[in-house]
Amino acid sequence: MTASGKRVLSGMQPSGLLHLGNYLGALENWKTLQDQYECYFFVADWHALSTNYADTGRIREFVRELLIDWLAAGIDPSRSTVFVQSHVPQHAILHLLLSMIVPVSWLERNPTYKEKQEEIKEKDLSTYGFLGYPVLQAADILLYKPDFVPVGKDQLPHLELTRELARRFNDIYKAPVFPEPKEHLTKFPKVLGTDGRKMSKSYGNTINLSDSEPVVRQKLKTMVTDPARVRRHDPGNPDVCPVYDLHKIFSPLPVIEQINRECRTAAIGCIDCKKLVADRLVERMSPIWEARAKLTKDPSQLEDIVQAGSRQAGEVAKATLADVTEAMKV
Repeated sequence: MTASGKRVLSGMQPSGLLHLGNYLGALENWKTLQDQYECYFFVADWHALSTNYADTGRIREFVRELLIDWLAAGIDPSRSTVFVQSHVPQHAILHLLLSMIVPVSWLERNPTYKEKQEEIKEKDLSTYGFLGYPVLQAADILLYKPDFVPVGKDQLPHLELTRELARRFNDIYKAPVFPEPKEHLTKFPKVLGTDGRKMSKSYGNTINLSDSEPVVRQKLKTMVTDPARVRRHDPGNPDVCPVYDLHKIFSPLPVIEQINRECRTAAIGCIDCKKLVADRLVERMSPIWEARAKLTKDPSQLEDIVQAGSRQAGEVAKATLADVTEAMKV
């Protein structure tokens, strides 16, 4: 237990390889949190089935890669409990019990429910699993009775449903089993992909943590810049350039100021500008690549960490489920 005595819970779906957006938006925040709180970080492999139930061939691979990326990026299993959702069966049991009390209208009003169905038209998402995934998400959270859940503003409706379920359970069974977790609002930097849109697996525009240095440099070479800057001697506008956005994240202030000034006067070309940010990015990612190489060569180390974390998480989950079944008299 940390000095604060507070607990944090967060997780990720293994839906693909982690990229810079995931690293800057979540993992960097997790690294800070594990110095302040008792942290539980889990791979939500059952959640991946809500949209990929018909295509499960790579889920195990993505679980492994996700864990490697977490550890390589600085998530420390000696300070945080790292585990896999499906290794702790209490997640499924609490999901079942909570599904008995959640009104269907609560699930249908979930803003993501219809948005995802519109967005992912190539898959049949008219399943109970997809409709009810917020209940599983609530179970994931409430099992560990966390004080805080790191979220962005767009995820607040999901956390509010968890709080509503906690209140409903406590009210129905007249027992204060579940505390209501608070949001730990995090500022996610908007990381643009190689095509200028938000970096996303679905767009195929990512720079992955598992990419090698040559791949990273090649991806940056092809990255879009100011569309109005056609020739080398044309002045550019850094304010609309995705490469300049990466400079603002990774480069020191003197380099940022240099790019801002010289791009506007065409004193620097896009190729040189990209090389400067590539050097900074490689510098930032090199420790991650070194850690990934060690973890990949010794898979037993990864298995030991997951087993130990899942045992620790399981003990907490069992205690919570005992409180639940006692309150429900089942």
